[in-house]
Amino acid sequence: MVMGNGLNKTMAKKIKDGDNKRETSVEFDGVTKSYTLHHQKPTLIEQIFKTTKREKFVALDNISLKIFKGEKVAIIGSNGSGKTTMLKIIARITNSTFGSVKTEGKVVSLIDLTAGFHPELTGYENIFLNGLLIGMSKQDIKEKIDEIVEFTDIGKFIYSPIFTYSEGMKLRLGFSVAIFSEPDILVLDEGLMAGDSDFHKKSGNKIKEMFKKDKTIIVVSHWLSYLEQNCNRFIYVKEGKIEMDGGKEVINYYKNL
Repeated sequence: MVMGNGLNKTMAKKIKDGDNKRETSVEFDGVTKSYTLHHQKPTLIEQIFKTTKREKFVALDNISLKIFKGEKVAIIGSNGSGKTTMLKIIARITNSTFGSVKTEGKVVSLIDLTAGFHPELTGYENIFLNGLLIGMSKQDIKEKIDEIVEFTDIGKFIYSPIFTYSEGMKLRLGFSVAIFSEPDILVLDEGLMAGDSDFHKKSGNKIKEMFKKDKTIIVVSHWLSYLEQNCNRFIYVKEGKIEMDGGKEVINYYKNL
């Protein structure tokens, strides 16, 4: 386990030597993400002379870590601690302000499931569009198109333009494309479940299958019992910094806060 205040040199060396023998999936190197907050809408004069009051919010503060191939990693912490920001940077939904993130293999995010859909195209056409955007080849999509369509369970609407879809139908389609794309790194957010109870169960079972494979999975959730059952590494983030990083002792510590 790594604490925020570090380990003694002997223990740190043992961990480093072990890490060097493992294949890295995700590496954060000095990552900082900050936002500029505007507390009120500026007037035209304020915009011209830049006299509005601005406040900087640091969501992530100099984060460095490695996540290894096949690890099932839970990122835990209170709201606003920087958990989802870490996921979004891994998934390239947003960029870091400073530092870098390296990933090895295909990264698929279940955070923004409807990103990349074209409203004028049909669901069927959007499977090809979205699949290409997340790194599938045309041949991969052709081979899996029937499975994807069947899994969406939206019937004849698959041939209707996306703008006619409900939000639930869009989420079903996005989830189906993502989960059948065979990612090397899967990024999950707790708000990923889409559609009605039947589809919740279906999507939940599909994610369980992914946890059993040699995939790298990184998940953010407040559902601690779920994380305990499915993850083998826990990263506790507090105010944009890594407070603890290790096994079940981390989540036990967090529970007792």
